[in-house]
Amino acid sequence: MMRTIDLNSDLGEGFGPWKMGNDAAVLDIVTSANIACGGHAGDPATMVETLTLARERAVVVGAHPGFADREGFGRRLIPMSATEVEQLVATQIGALMGAAALAGVAVRYVKPHGALNNWAAVDHSAAAAIARATRAVCPDLAILAISGTTLERAGREAGLAVFSEIYADRAYLADGQLVPRSREGAVIHDAGVAAHRLVAFMSKGLMPTIDGPAIRLEAQSICVHGDSPGAQRMAAEVRAALEAAGISFAPFVKPS
Repeated sequence: MMRTIDLNSDLGEGFGPWKMGNDAAVLDIVTSANIACGGHAGDPATMVETLTLARERAVVVGAHPGFADREGFGRRLIPMSATEVEQLVATQIGALMGAAALAGVAVRYVKPHGALNNWAAVDHSAAAAIARATRAVCPDLAILAISGTTLERAGREAGLAVFSEIYADRAYLADGQLVPRSREGAVIHDAGVAAHRLVAFMSKGLMPTIDGPAIRLEAQSICVHGDSPGAQRMAAEVRAALEAAGISFAPFVKPS
């Protein structure tokens, strides 16, 4: 049984006067924060503000690059060449690192967002482009990838430290991919159901699927989506249930 795990959330996903979720409250619960870098969401002020909130709470921060598609919140697949993916990711990581310098905190890892992440989970060209971009900007950055996916392999091939995550609030297919959001049951809204599933996973390492038997996954982190309704309650209930089961929480990478 796993005894220690990280809890991460996608944050800083507002833009200008438009706010997404309660980042400050979620940051009181999680141990790592994936911060939007100006692609699918985020702007300079939002980045610096979210990074500062994370620093004040000793939460480890990572870059959360996505397609430059604010209208679709980065959840639509935008056809791009490998070179274009590399440029997209490198510039967004760089933007967050600049904001982090102002906020007095170090960016420690990269986790792709939305459709970019799902694409890299199955497409080696996209995954390798993300890994190359990460290494070019800073080879000390780690990759946080969906467990069991192509991005894990590409990150290791690039010589990067790679860590794996599972999702508290997303359903799985038998091939290890996340259920597409267009399908019913793709998102788990009941915090109690999510917590019960994760307690069982931490005991056996098996994740239930909607179209087959449970599958074995490796994980050093659990993600709760910060843009989901009730994200704060989901994160709090998940953490409380796991702590009651004897699980402790710590970042998957150490703060610098």
